[in-house]
Amino acid sequence: MQNLDVISINLWDVLISLCNLALLYFMIKKFLYKPVKKMLISRQETIDKSYKEAEDAANDAKKAKEAYEEKLLDAKKESDSLIQSAVNAAQKREEEIIADAKTEAEGIVNRAKEEASLEIKKAEQGMKEEIVKVGTLLAEKMLEREINEKDHEDIIDSFIEKIGGGDEGNN
Repeated sequence: MQNLDVISINLWDVLISLCNLALLYFMIKKFLYKPVKKMLISRQETIDKSYKEAEDAANDAKKAKEAYEEKLLDAKKESDSLIQSAVNAAQKREEEIIADAKTEAEGIVNRAKEEASLEIKKAEQGMKEEIVKVGTLLAEKMLEREINEKDHEDIIDSFIEKIGGGDEGNN
């Protein structure tokens, strides 16, 4: 029976092995499983926190981008408004300059007409005086007598008035 002793099951050995296994299980659970589980939970919380921070950062970046785009749009509208104001001011200034130039041109034309009219009057007066002198000389030679200056001027003035009246009616 010796062979049987080797194969036989000793109940005390099985019980002691089961107690050792239970003791080992509780020791591993207390000293290894719980700390590892705590560490895994802590690690998971850290990862979740990192994901949450990354998500918050992405949301903040999105909000900042939207605010930037809004400010950019407002700046574009403001620049368009400033450009339009400058264009309007330039057009107004252009109209003022053109109006001033027209007024000045009209003034220059009017002054030129007045000067021309004065020159014509001066020329007419000079021609009258010249005609009077020439007429006096002609009359003296034709009549071979001397006419006093007063009579001669009256005759010439009436002659010039007749000529002048006829010319003015034709013009």
